[in-house]
Amino acid sequence: MDAILPVLLLVAIAAAVSVGLLVAANLIGPRRSGAVKEMPYESGMDPVHDTKRRFDVRFHLVAITFLVFDVELLFLYPWAVASRSAAGVDAAVQGGLVSSRGLVFGAAMAFIAMVVVGFAYDWRKGVFRWR
Repeated sequence: MDAILPVLLLVAIAAAVSVGLLVAANLIGPRRSGAVKEMPYESGMDPVHDTKRRFDVRFHLVAITFLVFDVELLFLYPWAVASRSAAGVDAAVQGGLVSSRGLVFGAAMAFIAMVVVGFAYDWRKGVFRWR
């Protein structure tokens, strides 16, 4: 209990300060509204087009491709760190969690092969070509 008490105290103080600032802003803050404040606002610029304008599908394809490769990199990083340290893959093999170090390497190479196949598919479909 002595170890967790400072953490609970920090969480309680942070919650109290957050709620207090929101309440104080609503009580003391100015309440002026007008046509300019009711306008949509994007990145410091006045909107030029209708806000319900449809985006080109290429924006979404590039975003999804970025997310897929970013998440795949996040999966590969822990494997790379664990394979270099003595306490990583070797400890899992000695503990009986994995049958061999080669199995872990093979699984990582299969994962990289799937990433390459996905990259080739995206390239073939023209996701990276900006028209």
